[in-house]
Amino acid sequence: MSNGPHAKLAELGFELPEVVPPVASYVPAVQSGQHVYVSGQLPIAEGKLLATGKVGAGISADQAKDLAQRCALNALAAVDSLVGLENVVKVVKVTGFVASAPGFTGQPAVINGASDLFGIVFGEAGRHARSAVGVAELPLDAPVEIELIVEVA
Repeated sequence: MSNGPHAKLAELGFELPEVVPPVASYVPAVQSGQHVYVSGQLPIAEGKLLATGKVGAGISADQAKDLAQRCALNALAAVDSLVGLENVVKVVKVTGFVASAPGFTGQPAVINGASDLFGIVFGEAGRHARSAVGVAELPLDAPVEIELIVEVA
């Protein structure tokens, strides 16, 4: 399975992290029928939030794009732990939230950090519908949060 999602991640130099434990009363991912719904994932690595603050004031758009990629890796870890990445047949929808400073309008470019990763890992099946939303605050003062819906076999 050298062309599978795990191999693609390895080619990029990524290893799936452990599933991030919930910070409140929810589970990381739920399957309903042929879809897996992943709860909002923050840019957490090894139990620590990688950055705090607003994009456009203290957090650059490029840094936020990298943080969105980390959120995407965490979302993939949640999917993998529930059903296995090899069972993903389509990335259906990505919702990205960007804690934005007043006047910051680059949310779509920030969320490309997640979207681009899904495209590389799943190829054509990684192309998805998407929303990129600027918000005043996110949990734990995170700059970015990603939600994911995938279709599985």
